Amino acid sequence: MVEERQEVVADPMNPGQPIVLLHKEELKETVTVIPDEQYEDEIKLDNKILPGERVTIMVYNQSSTETQQLTSMITTRGGSVNNSTITSSDNLGILVAKDGSVRLPLVGKVKISGMTEDDASQYLNTLYQQYLREPYVTVQLTNQRIFVLGEVEKQGVVQITNGTMSLIEAIARSNGLTDYAQRTNIKILRGDLRHPEVRVVDLTKMDSIRLTSLVLQPNDIVYIQPRPMKGYNMAFDELSPPFKLLASILQPFVNITYLKENL
Repeated sequence: MVEERQEVVADPMNPGQPIVLLHKEELKETVTVIPDEQYEDEIKLDNKILPGERVTIMVYNQSSTETQQLTSMITTRGGSVNNSTITSSDNLGILVAKDGSVRLPLVGKVKISGMTEDDASQYLNTLYQQYLREPYVTVQLTNQRIFVLGEVEKQGVVQITNGTMSLIEAIARSNGLTDYAQRTNIKILRGDLRHPEVRVVDLTKMDSIRLTSLVLQPNDIVYIQPRPMKGYNMAFDELSPPFKLLASILQPFVNITYLKENL
C-alpha cells in the first residue's frame, strides 16, 4: 500500500510556495482501470436525492373532468412556495433537511432522500391524490455540481444541467487546460473526503481513456495538477526582479565604461 504524504507539497526551488496538491509517495501513479460491467453501471446510474441538496417540486392538477388542461397548484421553484423571485442555483428550490425530508403544502413533512427524481415524483403524486382530483408531480434536483481545481483557465464550481457530465465537458466548461496542466495525471476524488475514492485519468493516450471512465458524478472533485516546470518558472519569476533591479542600476556605469574604452 502506498503511504500518503502531506496534502500540500512544496516546490523544491521555493519551499514556501506549495505547488502540487493530493500528492502520493510513488513517482508515477497508474491510470485507474474500470471494468466494463462497472462502467455500464455508472453510465446508467440514476442520481438519488441526498440530505443537503435542493429540489424543485411542481404540483399540477387537472382543471376539470371535461378538459385535460393542467393548472399549477404548488411550486417550489424559487426557494419558497409560490411567487418567489430567487434565481440563484444555490437557493433554487427547497433544501432537503438532514433527516432527508421536505415540507410541502397539504401533505406536510415528507421524506424523499434515497429516491431518484422519478421515484420521488411517483411517491408525491400518490400522496397528493388524497387532496387533488388528478395530480401531476415533477421533482428535479437543482444544485448538482462538480468542483474543478488546478490547471484550468477557470477554476470553480461547474453546474450539472443535464443530469450527467463527463470529465471532458467539465474541463471544457472551465475554459480548457492551461499550458502547465499535467494531462497524464488528472485526479477525480469521489465520496467521503475522509476516505475518498481517487481515480487517475491520462488524457494523452487513447488506450488509457478506453480502460477508465470519464463519467463524473455530483460532488466529484476534479484536480489537474501542474507540471514540474511550473515550479521552476515560479521560482525564476520570484528571483528575477532583484537581478533586473541590479542590472538597471549598473547599466549607466557599464555604458560609461564602454564609452571611455572606445573613445
